[in-house]
Amino acid sequence: MKIVIIGGTGLIGTKTVERLRKQGHEVIAASPNTGVNTVIGEGLAETLTGCDVVIDLANAPSFEDKAVLDFFETSGRNLLAAERSAGVKHHIALSVVGTERLQESGYFRGKLAQEKLIKASGIPYTIVHSTQFMEFLGGIAQSGTVGDTVRLSPAYVQPIASDDVADAMAAVALAAPVNGTVEIAGPERSRLSDLVARYLKASGDNRKVEPDREARYFGALLKDGSLVSDDNPRLGRITFEEWFASVPRK
Repeated sequence: MKIVIIGGTGLIGTKTVERLRKQGHEVIAASPNTGVNTVIGEGLAETLTGCDVVIDLANAPSFEDKAVLDFFETSGRNLLAAERSAGVKHHIALSVVGTERLQESGYFRGKLAQEKLIKASGIPYTIVHSTQFMEFLGGIAQSGTVGDTVRLSPAYVQPIASDDVADAMAAVALAAPVNGTVEIAGPERSRLSDLVARYLKASGDNRKVEPDREARYFGALLKDGSLVSDDNPRLGRITFEEWFASVPRK
């Protein structure tokens, strides 16, 4: 099977490429630095020739509201048009649990626009909604930091390790399209403020985390169920402690 992974050189992409190649599939890791640019359409026609499955893992280079929306709409239109021309049999995209609930955020508006394009494309598809990656905990802490204090929502999260995400993406690539959404999550649910406090303590970081119901998550106000799935998600196997123990120390 020929599988093209857009964003195949990124965090999830490299791991997914590795898994699928080990199973004997022809896998192309496509990104601007390999000559494939979905925003301008560069390299798409050639790369998708004879392709069976496309996995879209690309992310916007900027989180500014208009830039995010422009990226996901332009990239999505170009990619899906090229897939139709090439006769691709399965389009897979990685999105976020809670996308439709968090439309205050420009990033989530962009992701929802991407999902709408996929659903209207006529190409068999699977959208994978993932909870937050454990690898992003440092960035989440930084987003709420003022001085030595980190103010974060105490809403629930159920973070997942990137290795578990890659396992799920590889499995979806080898399965039939569901023409709908599947959800994946980590094995443990906890409050965002508590989890980041655990992360900082384990990292030897002395910043103090203060729970704040009014603290926004990349522009969106969170409720307890905003970032978690109760839709029978596929659960990862890697706990926070196991993941943290595996992270290289600087």
